[in-house]
Amino acid sequence: MTISRKELDLWCEDKAEEHYFLLKQLAAIPAPSHHEQKRAEFIQKWLLSNGVETVTMDDALNVVVPFCCSEDSPLLLCMAHTDVVFPDMDPLPVREEKGRLYAPGVGDDTANVVAMMLCIRFLVTHPGVYDRPTLFVFNSCEEGLGNLKGTRQIMADYGHRITEMVSFDLQSDSIITRAVGSERWEIEVSTEGGHSYSNFGNANAIHRLSELVCKLYQQQIPEKENTKTTFNIGTISGGTSVNTIAQNACMTYEYRSDDLDCLEQMACQFRQILAEQDQQNAQFSVKSIGKRPCGLKIPADLHRKLIHRCAEAIRAVYAIEPVLLSGSTDANIPLSLGIPAVTFGLYRGGGAHTRQEYIEVDSLTPGLKIALIFLLQENVTE
Repeated sequence: MTISRKELDLWCEDKAEEHYFLLKQLAAIPAPSHHEQKRAEFIQKWLLSNGVETVTMDDALNVVVPFCCSEDSPLLLCMAHTDVVFPDMDPLPVREEKGRLYAPGVGDDTANVVAMMLCIRFLVTHPGVYDRPTLFVFNSCEEGLGNLKGTRQIMADYGHRITEMVSFDLQSDSIITRAVGSERWEIEVSTEGGHSYSNFGNANAIHRLSELVCKLYQQQIPEKENTKTTFNIGTISGGTSVNTIAQNACMTYEYRSDDLDCLEQMACQFRQILAEQDQQNAQFSVKSIGKRPCGLKIPADLHRKLIHRCAEAIRAVYAIEPVLLSGSTDANIPLSLGIPAVTFGLYRGGGAHTRQEYIEVDSLTPGLKIALIFLLQENVTE
């Protein structure tokens, strides 16, 4: 069964007001990583009330919707993550101004979540137009120290059946095709400390930690063609008061690369710098707080075909050539297992990972069209 492009466009345009209202509702629901329960429950309830027969929630707080799936059918995996980077547990502020909808996390990834919800309803209300076995997942823990927990759970449960994966994340002008791996660490320094005057000369934990920071920022980044490697000190804390020699200081540190060899080189440099630290009157403790894998060698032809289908869907709506990028997304996990995977988004906006994040309201309907064209490419006629 086929559907004309005109019919598809009219359906998306007819749902524009509902699409916008649904986004405002979902954007207000707090969802820090590991605390997505409220959003997950909202999504599950909405899908069940809109004709989706099978909607489950697993222990990782993933909302899972199998479509046309038998017990052993190979699967296309489509995902959009429910968590946002902000720690708020109270309702998030949502406001509209001059054609933009503002809310922390409204684009990353709430707008993509809503688009996928509407895609599923389209498929349910248009039986026969799409019959590829597909697993739709609204997953948890994509951001920061969520450490891709939701995707790891899905790959553990279904990975042997998944043949390719698409993560709806970010915006509509680019496609992430390579995984940026990362390793994240918490480093704590402890010293004797004491009174700033009477114990002057005792080792200061902040001083010792700052020496480590300086050495890390003097390290050489691996140079390799067509790759990018970075590092960052993300947070730092410590001390008690201005008149106290700090007994404790702590920082978080990460390094990233889209090349496995470069990532391993950064790990070796980190271990070496730590080993060279002056341990006299100070104790250094190091704890791993997150690890995201790089991609392995993917079947080139299959990966290229998936990228082409995604680019075709974007071109069909915006008549632009999407930029191919490296990035750290839910696609990291399937890519690390040798499964073709990409990431692209279904909106336009700005300010991601800030409290001033916004989406352009008039980009919602085109984004929904992109998602449906990607899914229905073989069944859409002009």
